Amino acid sequence: QVQLVESGGGLVQAGDSLRLSCAASGGTFSRYVMGWFRQAPGKERSLIGAIRWSGGTTYYADSVKGRFTISRDSAKNTVYLQMNSLKLEDTAVYYCAATTYFDITEIPSRYAYWGQGTQVTVSS
Repeated sequence: QVQLVESGGGLVQAGDSLRLSCAASGGTFSRYVMGWFRQAPGKERSLIGAIRWSGGTTYYADSVKGRFTISRDSAKNTVYLQMNSLKLEDTAVYYCAATTYFDITEIPSRYAYWGQGTQVTVSS
């Protein structure tokens, strides 16, 4: 059974950096695309970035492009989301998710596995 466990969230000030981790277990992740979603109060869950485990192809939403970086450590089965220059609007619950769709997809229902989420709060 695939399990995803996020960590690294917290309260930071605008302009600060934070790194989220997603530890994956129970699967052969070379076949997966790993996505990072976020959901702010009253808003839909949206994909902010993703990485294809095999090959390392990445995707970023326009809202985070140039500020956030996704990487993976195959030896640790862990995916990271490095967030720099954080803004107030980055405040949300961040989720790690996994899909076996070949193409990077923004549709949450295509991700079969989800972590529990980790809160990121950016204050002024």
